[in-house]
Amino acid sequence: MNDPLPFDPIARAAELWEERIGPARTMAAATGVMRVQQIIQSAVDGALKPHKLTFARFEALVLLTFARRGSLPMRVMGERLQLHPTSVTNIVDRLEADDLVTRLPHPTDRRTTLVEITPAGRQRCEEATKAVTDIDFGLNGLTDRQTDQLVELLTRVRKATGDFT
Repeated sequence: MNDPLPFDPIARAAELWEERIGPARTMAAATGVMRVQQIIQSAVDGALKPHKLTFARFEALVLLTFARRGSLPMRVMGERLQLHPTSVTNIVDRLEADDLVTRLPHPTDRRTTLVEITPAGRQRCEEATKAVTDIDFGLNGLTDRQTDQLVELLTRVRKATGDFT
């Protein structure tokens, strides 16, 4: 990481935007969200790297630990993780190669493949969960109340764009 700048580059960009283009409120907000996403991604990637997981694979393992039976159809995983089926297949392939999940035939639907977390997957997920929670998912500098407000605001944007009903 570079040394901190002596000024806020997003605030400066907003000033220039305001002078040259027009209202900068949404530009500054969007740019700030994107920068914070980079910060969070870097922190979470760093916490997960020793566990040989990406965030996508970590999310998949967490999702499977939340499932009552520790397994879900691949289609359902894609829906819940909001991923294209090809991406889910890639994630499951890699988790399976590491013996963290296994594919099973669905007991009543021959067209459906279940993904089940293995004991090694549960252990890895538990260790990785501790790593990301120890760093608060990289989201530093906010009080609990501010974090709740941030979640509420981001949820509004997600809902307004049709992320969920």
